[in-house]
Amino acid sequence: MMNPVLEELAKEYDGKAVIGKLNVDDNPEVPMNYNVRGIPTFLFFKNGELKGKIVGATTKQALKDTIDSIM
Repeated sequence: MMNPVLEELAKEYDGKAVIGKLNVDDNPEVPMNYNVRGIPTFLFFKNGELKGKIVGATTKQALKDTIDSIM
């Protein structure tokens, strides 16, 4: 459901931010490390440090606002 939004954001932020996806079934240690309890969960990093988190489906604008506030 969020894939099209993530693809749009990846194009919009190309060269400015990295937008990626992770399959939690293939990488079960990652959600445990970041206390992910619901899918989707959006984690926002800057310089390798976790700066924000949104749990649950959300709007493109909410994601953009979070990305912009962290940049």
